[in-house]
Amino acid sequence: MATGVDESRGTTSAQLLRGQKALVTGANSGIGLATAVALGRAGADVVVNYVVGADEAEKVVAQIKDFGVRAYAHEADVSDEEQVVAMVARMVEEFGTIDIMVANAGLQRDSALTEMTLAQWQKVIDVNLTGQFLCAREAAKEFMRRGVVKEVSRSAGKIICMSSVHQIVPWAGHVNYASSKGGVGMLMQTLAQELAPHRIRVNAVAPGAIRTPINRDAWSTPEAEADLLRLIPYRRVGDPDDIANAVVAVSSDLLDYVVGATLYVDGGMTLFPGFATGG
Repeated sequence: MATGVDESRGTTSAQLLRGQKALVTGANSGIGLATAVALGRAGADVVVNYVVGADEAEKVVAQIKDFGVRAYAHEADVSDEEQVVAMVARMVEEFGTIDIMVANAGLQRDSALTEMTLAQWQKVIDVNLTGQFLCAREAAKEFMRRGVVKEVSRSAGKIICMSSVHQIVPWAGHVNYASSKGGVGMLMQTLAQELAPHRIRVNAVAPGAIRTPINRDAWSTPEAEADLLRLIPYRRVGDPDDIANAVVAVSSDLLDYVVGATLYVDGGMTLFPGFATGG
C-alpha cells in the first residue's frame, strides 16, 4: 500500500490502524484474505474468520504476523447466532476489545427463479444478510460498552459491510444474491442511523467485478474477460487489493466523517455503461 501521511495523527498509512483490533469474516480467501492482510499491514491485530479451509486461514494468520501484529484464526459460521456470539466474545478475551468489524463472508447459490429451491434462497440470505446483522450486532455491543478511546481512534468502532454493485444493479439468475446485497445496503444505512450518536461508524464497500474464486468463470479466459470488460468503463477487472485498500481507508480516521455511505469500488460498473453509446 502506498505510504502517505495522516497529519491528524502523525502516522504514515502503514500505521493508520496501529493499536486497533479487527475481525474479518470469510478471511481465508479472495477479498477477505486481502482485507485481513491489508488491515495487519496497517497496524491492526486481526482475527481471521473462516468456515472451511483451516489450513488456508492459518497461512493468512502467518502473513499478518509478519507485520509484527497479532493474529489468530477462528472457525465460525456467521449465519449461526451462537457461533458469532462466541467468536466476538473470544476476540474480546484475547485482544481486549474490537475496533473494526468487516462483515465480508458471503456466497452464491445461482439458479433461474423458476428452478431456485427454497434452500438455495435461504442459504444465501442466511449468510449474506443475517450473518452481517449478527456480526454487526455483537460488535456494536462491545463498541457501546467501551466507548471512544481517543488514543486509538476518533470513533468508538467501525462496521464495514461488504456489499456489491448488485446492491443497486439487478442480476437475473441470481435473485437470492442480489436480494441479499440490496438488503445489506438498507441494513448498513439503518445501522448507521441508529449507531452514529454512539460515535460508531457504519459504512459499506461494494465491489464490482473482482478476480476471486467465486467468479472465476467470468474472467479466467481471454474471451470471458473481454465480455466482462464491456461492463466496466475503466477497462480492467479489479483485484482483491482494490477492495482491501478501500476497507483500510474507510476504517481509518482519515474518513472519520464518512457515515452511512456505500463506497463502490467497481471501475465504473455502476455508471450503466450501456448508455454511453445509446439511450
